[in-house]
Amino acid sequence: MKTVLITGCSSGYGLETARHFHAQGWTVIATMRRPASAPFATSDRLRVLALDVTDTDSIALALELAGPIDVLVNNAGIGLFGALEHSPMQKIRDVYATNTLGTIAMTQAVIPQFRERGAGMIVNVTSSATLASFPLAAAYTGSKTAIQGFTRSLAHELLPLGIAVKLVEPGYGPTTAFAQNTDIRLEDVLPEPYTSYAAPILAAMAEPMLFTAEADVAQAVWQAVHDESGQAHFPAGADALAIMQPA
Repeated sequence: MKTVLITGCSSGYGLETARHFHAQGWTVIATMRRPASAPFATSDRLRVLALDVTDTDSIALALELAGPIDVLVNNAGIGLFGALEHSPMQKIRDVYATNTLGTIAMTQAVIPQFRERGAGMIVNVTSSATLASFPLAAAYTGSKTAIQGFTRSLAHELLPLGIAVKLVEPGYGPTTAFAQNTDIRLEDVLPEPYTSYAAPILAAMAEPMLFTAEADVAQAVWQAVHDESGQAHFPAGADALAIMQPA
């Protein structure tokens, strides 16, 4: 029986991915910053652990409590939408601390056990914003694009050790907490002259023709973990897949 550790499982993509792997018979280590209200049914194949990917001690403790794992899914992330000019620098630092440095720290922490075993897989969840530019998300896109390059380079150095590194790129998920996981008010980061420019973009986001559901990401992560073709990245969701279609 294989074990997967997934970060950011309190809601959205992480929660659904944890449920999917559990339903398929895997042992799941579901991690989140505040596990007191973990939305999981009791199971001897599912453990919920506290984990803050921006805290080195928290990472070390979570991995110690988890024990050996076969797959790490770096899913934890926070969003930031708005004009860069009006985005607080501290909030931008927070985005990079979680989305970029948190992913790198988790990856670095699990490599030793994978290397010693000569096997393991790391799946980094980024965004379709790395596949095609999206307005009013410059800082967020940058934080995820950094992981695209990080993953592609790392895959080369870990391949000889028997460790695979893959990317999953979700599209826009209107049913997730992406827009709620920041304490910034939209009106504060979109004053004039940006308000008028943003209006049609926000309208399109409110009623997207194509979008990504949580199950799409769970399935893409599952596919990445079980792929044996050497495919490096896996778009998730109808909108992400549309971006990848040839013109």
